[in-house]
Amino acid sequence: MMVMDDNLKLLDCTLRDGGYINDWKFGNSTIAAVYDRLGQAGVDIIEIGFIDDRRQFDIDRTIQPNTECLSKVFGSVRENNSMIVAMIDYGTCDISNLQPCEETVLDGIRVIFKKQNMEGAVKYAEKIKEKGYRIFLNMVSITSYSDQDMLDFITMVNKIKPYAVSIVDTYGLMHREELFHYYDLLDYNLLPDINIGYHSHNNFQLAYSNTIELIKKKGNRDMIVDGTVYGMGKSAGNAPLELLAMYLNENQGAEYDINEILELIDTNILSIYREKYWGYSFQYYVSALNDCHPSYVSYLSSKKTLSMKSVNEILSWIEPDKKLMYDGKYAEQLYLKYQSRFDIDSTCRHDLNGAFSGKNVLLIGPGHSILTERNKIEKFIGDGGQVVVSINFLPNIYNIDYIFISNSKRYNSVFSEIRCRHPKVIATSNVTPILDSFDFVLNYEKLVLHEDGVEDNALLMILNMLSETSPLKVFLAGFDGFSEGLTPNYYDDSMYMSADLERQQHSNAIVSKKIREFRKVLDIEFVTNSLYDTK
Repeated sequence: MMVMDDNLKLLDCTLRDGGYINDWKFGNSTIAAVYDRLGQAGVDIIEIGFIDDRRQFDIDRTIQPNTECLSKVFGSVRENNSMIVAMIDYGTCDISNLQPCEETVLDGIRVIFKKQNMEGAVKYAEKIKEKGYRIFLNMVSITSYSDQDMLDFITMVNKIKPYAVSIVDTYGLMHREELFHYYDLLDYNLLPDINIGYHSHNNFQLAYSNTIELIKKKGNRDMIVDGTVYGMGKSAGNAPLELLAMYLNENQGAEYDINEILELIDTNILSIYREKYWGYSFQYYVSALNDCHPSYVSYLSSKKTLSMKSVNEILSWIEPDKKLMYDGKYAEQLYLKYQSRFDIDSTCRHDLNGAFSGKNVLLIGPGHSILTERNKIEKFIGDGGQVVVSINFLPNIYNIDYIFISNSKRYNSVFSEIRCRHPKVIATSNVTPILDSFDFVLNYEKLVLHEDGVEDNALLMILNMLSETSPLKVFLAGFDGFSEGLTPNYYDDSMYMSADLERQQHSNAIVSKKIREFRKVLDIEFVTNSLYDTK
């Protein structure tokens, strides 16, 4: 009969890392159920939440301002044989908020910190240790550490002798070889009675397999591996506790009660999962692919103008020291740099002047009115004498002379139609042609209007272009504006992009204002009804 290795411990951090999903508001009943079932399952270490003095006491949350409040939350739960710990993000909890260990429900405290704060975090951990707690030091974003950084840290750690030091792969960037490298550095240089832990994330679908590989590698030193119930956790989630427990039962002689964990998933965790999904996703994969913070991907994707190929290219430009520390202003600078990376072709500008100068120009947008007011538009086109330009789409019910493209995603969706119908293409410099070159390429930066909410508004960009080409008159059809209710905003439902009502209303107001300004230099008339028309 296989005997469980007593030097291998399973740590659950559902109530802490899982709290990123629901702002730690599990509800007092669920908190008690998670704690109790994990204890009944025989989990060695249970992390019950964050201590963060910026928060207020809330009996339904697992993030509390001090140890006294944390004890109130867990004061009525049944005792078990598990080691109980909490986590502090260095800099978010003054040492005065921690009672002596014997006055709390805790046995230990895990301190997480970024590389630039490691010296302060170690000194802080030493003060916590003086209060009687077992101390865990968790290195956030381990992949940002050089070998020398690791050795410097180990030198400091050996002086205070914490209970454990943990490798934290915050954004799930590591493969086995990298993981082993960091582990070997710690294993060779740490004092022998300091445990080594591993906390993984699932951006590359490697959280479980990496943990198993590390367990197999384990030598004589004690090891702690982290998991969460059903993988619940920030971003792509964590190594699933139930899988780790199963592996340890089958291969390491452990006797964790899997049924207790399954019951916990069924009765408490799945309801959260259905409401707030976590786990492997395209966004988190792309961020891990580029070794960067996921918020860079979120920001660039929210622009709705970039193909994923373009997003990936911009991510490759991020400076190494910026990758894992998201900087919103820096992300905006990269975005604008990408959008304006080509200069305008003066020949294009000259040719467009010839195409539009002195002529009536009909701009067609994707609003639902191009269906409901089709007779009006067809009559207008039938009268002849105008140049017809569609904006970021090709309606199959009208003949189009030009298509204006300022959005990579829209271009990708209409590429085959462009190849079949052969309108001339006016593209902004942020869009990359798939096969044939564009007829005209205009500098994105010179057309975009730097005003919050409408930076990438294609109608305003082409009006900006037309203001320099002297058309006789500009007619607008299908620019309906965003409306709330049952009326569709687009002629084709596939073009719908969700946005909150407040942002839509803000966009309506700004576009209307800008059209009024363009009317000072352009003769503009709406062919179809529009919320933008405030003439």
